[in-house]
Amino acid sequence: FSSHLEEKTQWEHPKSGKRKRVAGGLPYGWEQETDESGQVYFVDHINKRTTYLDPRLAFTVEDNPVKPTTRQKYDGNSTAMEILQGRDLSGKVVIITGANSGIGFETAKSFALHGAYVILACRNMSRGNDAVQRILMEWHKAKVEAMTLDLASLHSVQHFAEAFKSKNVPLHILICNAAIFGAPWCLTEDDLESTFQVNHLGHFYLVQLLEDVLRRSSPARVVVVSSESHRFTDIKDSSGKLDFSLLSPSKEEYWAMLAYNRSKLCNILFSNELNRRLSPHGVTSNAVHPGNMMYSSIHRNWWVYTLLFTLARPFTKSM
Repeated sequence: FSSHLEEKTQWEHPKSGKRKRVAGGLPYGWEQETDESGQVYFVDHINKRTTYLDPRLAFTVEDNPVKPTTRQKYDGNSTAMEILQGRDLSGKVVIITGANSGIGFETAKSFALHGAYVILACRNMSRGNDAVQRILMEWHKAKVEAMTLDLASLHSVQHFAEAFKSKNVPLHILICNAAIFGAPWCLTEDDLESTFQVNHLGHFYLVQLLEDVLRRSSPARVVVVSSESHRFTDIKDSSGKLDFSLLSPSKEEYWAMLAYNRSKLCNILFSNELNRRLSPHGVTSNAVHPGNMMYSSIHRNWWVYTLLFTLARPFTKSM
């Protein structure tokens, strides 16, 4: 095995720890010799050529095979690159919202380095283009592109969907990752509370606009990044009915943490219903919790949250 990053070779598999060795005699017509410096080389009498490479390397056998373990394959220490190790995603088209930093960037990089064509849907094109360059620095053949998407503007969502459709490419994976956390109360240009629109409604609208492409590209999937914090809220009134006023509250009734929790609950409810409706058409949907107190830039809106995340960082999953 050759590691081009560390410029070294080894007989041990870098993931499984299994070793290979040469075994048996030389193939018919081959003979082993030693040169004047004492180095072993091999002579192919049939094709009249010599080589210092052992021809038996083509027929290596496993040395001390390891019995399969009952331990789960992945855990809290697994990286995105490890999850995709060995997979060839050539020909797959992926859209990831909020992909210029944090979880979105690591996901985009991992998909791109495994051959997928990845579109980084970002509000800030400067940061989006920087993220593209960072991926290309790791592999210059990566197929990555940044496109403008501001989830706080339904017009921007519509424009993004139209721009993507104009490319006439399929869509195999749509990852709804972008989110804001701890943001002060403000209304978007659509007169909706920003946390609710960015974290949920913008993604909801995006999926609706791209649903026909997802169906044509089946098997396809939608991944909605939610959070365990969805458990600490409700969106029903005292009579048990959906209370729409809780989704986009007024400034007097707004609390940043509660708004975030409600948006994450909407993510899960949306993902479950989307899967129920589209799975018969070859499009699956899953909601995923990325990890408690994942240290990313999502806490940047208030210094108190930044302090809490910083203190918790040594005990939580790293990017």
